[in-house]
Amino acid sequence: MQFKDYYQLLGVERKASAEEVKKAYRRQARKFHPDVSKEANAEERFKEVQEAYEVLKDPEKRAAYDQLGSQYRQGQEFRPPPDWGRDFSFAGGGGAGGFSDFFEQLFGGAGAFGGRQGARGGFQGRGGHHEAELQLTLETAFAGGTETLSLREGAGTRQLKVRIPAGVTEGQVIRLAGQGGQGPGGRGDLLLRVKFSPHPLYTLDGRDVTLVLPVAPWEAVLGAVVPVPTLAGRVDLKVPAGARAGQRMRLKGRGMPGKPPGDQYVVLQVALPPADLPGVREWMEKMRDELPFDPRAGLGKP
Repeated sequence: MQFKDYYQLLGVERKASAEEVKKAYRRQARKFHPDVSKEANAEERFKEVQEAYEVLKDPEKRAAYDQLGSQYRQGQEFRPPPDWGRDFSFAGGGGAGGFSDFFEQLFGGAGAFGGRQGARGGFQGRGGHHEAELQLTLETAFAGGTETLSLREGAGTRQLKVRIPAGVTEGQVIRLAGQGGQGPGGRGDLLLRVKFSPHPLYTLDGRDVTLVLPVAPWEAVLGAVVPVPTLAGRVDLKVPAGARAGQRMRLKGRGMPGKPPGDQYVVLQVALPPADLPGVREWMEKMRDELPFDPRAGLGKP
């Protein structure tokens, strides 16, 4: 069967919030509604949009779907791993008629997840699923580890230890079975949506990391080997002679872990020495007087 990229079908990123998913669904549904759309494949696209929203609006279905990762592409031949999704029962959410074989295989019908559909009845008395935001540093997301989470419950609090997988992505849901709301038949589940704390050095785009690296003017002009911080530790970067401010250099595989891992991009920023540093003024005056250099030559004559 063919893989369905529900994020692509709705036109949202994998880290999109629930509100962004809802807005995207409404926009796409209006565009492809068979009663008003003039698109040749409007009815088919409308069904795909409905199916995508059915999964991404539901925290548990979305959490299970996100386990597949981002390595699959829309229309690619796909078969679920034999034991994938074994911990999900999808209580309260059945398959909707007319959806694709992909949806029915994963979320509906008697064969979904190796026949666990019959286990739904055992969850009828459980408490509700709870959602919370789990804020992580990029270092923790990169390396993985354990975080302690305090949950307010009644008049007190309880603490949970959450295992963070290495390479977790922003917007990914970590599911803690049996840690949600209390009901007669037990607890529901706790769904933790990952959010990254702002970082003083790095910005993130998917699994790629970007760092702005200051270099001295002589390093840019003459070339140099300079130390560069990465999430895995410092590495040496060869800055070529004649490097330009804003030049982008790539450290392959030095981004967030994954299959494949992301890259780290280094953007060069030429840093001038402070004017009050001893000798700087004399050095600048010498360059002004002796170098045949006009930074505005390309602008033409006024």
